[in-house]
Amino acid sequence: MALTHTPPGELGSLCPDFDLPSTQGPRVRRDELRRAANGQPTRAILVMFICNHCPYVKAIETRLMELGEEFAQKDVRIVAISSNDASRYPDDGFEKMREKNYPFSYLYDESQSVAKAFGAVCTPDFFLYDADFKLAYRGRLDDSWKEPAQVTSRDLAGAITALLQGMRPPRDQKSSMGCSIKWKPGQEPAI
Repeated sequence: MALTHTPPGELGSLCPDFDLPSTQGPRVRRDELRRAANGQPTRAILVMFICNHCPYVKAIETRLMELGEEFAQKDVRIVAISSNDASRYPDDGFEKMREKNYPFSYLYDESQSVAKAFGAVCTPDFFLYDADFKLAYRGRLDDSWKEPAQVTSRDLAGAITALLQGMRPPRDQKSSMGCSIKWKPGQEPAI
């Protein structure tokens, strides 16, 4: 397990385009994220890079589900993407992903091209966009990845709420941390 921290987000950068299979049925395309689960135009779009086997993701999985449920009826669209090499990490393969019952779409980036386009580096890695697909937040979920009872600052939820209220999240964003993305041999992005 290689602990990796996310770099600062390039605030204002555009959300990369994607078209990925979902564990919940049809493929999901980036432009479909313009509509929230409640049918309204989105005001916030959250793209999370997670996976099944990472201990950091496992530690926050319940909180991710709670976050999805908290914002399910608001003008927010949430998707999670797994990009790990499933040949070396079979728990991260599409069939194992289907066993999860997330309240948001769980997408499979088998080619790893989407993770590269985003510049994702670890699981979890959070990218929050405004309605114009401009990056507004890239940081941590909260201030205690391991101990839910120790959480005093829900950074990601606060950033989503700011966008819903027509404001921008604070520019001072603390890095997320987790296991490095498990790249296929020869696919590691250039640094």
